[in-house]
Amino acid sequence: MLGLSASFQFWSLPALMFLLCLGSATTAGVQAADPAKALVHSVYDGDATQSFVPDAAMVRRMVDRGVQAVAGTNDLAAAWRRFIKPSDVVGFRIVSAPGSISGTRPAVVEALISSLLSCGHPARQIVVWDKRASDLILAGYPRMAERLGVRWAATEEIGWDENRFYDNATIGRLLIGDLEFPRRDQANVGRKSFVSRLLTRDVTKIIPVTPLLSHHLLGVNGQIANLSLGAVDNTMRFEQEAGRLAEALPELCALDDLLPRLAFGVTDALICQYRGEERTYLHYALTLNQLRFSTDPVALDALSIDDIRKARATNPTDGEKPFKTELYTNCALLDMGVAELERIQVLPVTLAAPR
Repeated sequence: MLGLSASFQFWSLPALMFLLCLGSATTAGVQAADPAKALVHSVYDGDATQSFVPDAAMVRRMVDRGVQAVAGTNDLAAAWRRFIKPSDVVGFRIVSAPGSISGTRPAVVEALISSLLSCGHPARQIVVWDKRASDLILAGYPRMAERLGVRWAATEEIGWDENRFYDNATIGRLLIGDLEFPRRDQANVGRKSFVSRLLTRDVTKIIPVTPLLSHHLLGVNGQIANLSLGAVDNTMRFEQEAGRLAEALPELCALDDLLPRLAFGVTDALICQYRGEERTYLHYALTLNQLRFSTDPVALDALSIDDIRKARATNPTDGEKPFKTELYTNCALLDMGVAELERIQVLPVTLAAPR
């Protein structure tokens, strides 16, 4: 259930799935139209990394072409204007806990910010954000933000908006930093996850920039996981079980302050780390030298999971379980994007010769 700020009727995922099944039963025998495909623009440069280290100049070229491709224009300024108004506060949602090698790579974020700045967007209306300040600091993002003149923020530090929340009957152990932690011994406390004030009072457009990094419950530490879990408090109650994540994350993303504010998403696929989670295990990593751009975050995650699955198949290990993909199926049921690989069209983007 959404908080008081919701401007539309929200159905829980189980209820919506029931209605979808009921609807499909009443239309049996009717020939359905071909489902629309999701478009993912993939920019490749074989020299984008050397020994797992990104080449900043090449990454910038890749970013400019990717933004142009996802906007459908060869004019970089027009491409950014397709998604961002001059008054917008743009929040680049990054994944810093795994560090600068396995997490979102600072070179990619810096290239995106520099590209946007080059088109005249005010620096103070750009924010690099994650959930925890310590992760951002260790990955080097405050130094980068200072150099570019933009802001950086941690949602835990900014605090939570008591009027904007997600309500779920699952009650877990509240942690220090959760809004309701001081009231943790009261009845019915712990049902709500509150949205960060960074998103309810500041950021108006979100661009998730997520790594191609394995996740033991979700397959990939990607767009859907980080758009949702980093934006609200009281998430520990979901993070221990794949089934709870599969139900809660699509509902979290549906909050007014999250998916509706998505400009486009970027998968940092310069490196595919297919085992290790948030630890840097480069012996379980491949260089793909790609950046992927799409307005469909589910499709970006589906492609990442397919890459991780294929990489694991070339280097199998005993006892490794297959991924559970209910999360992405549920996202597709809620019309948040396309999860079926056969309905995702990957469009290679050609890089122009450097001037």
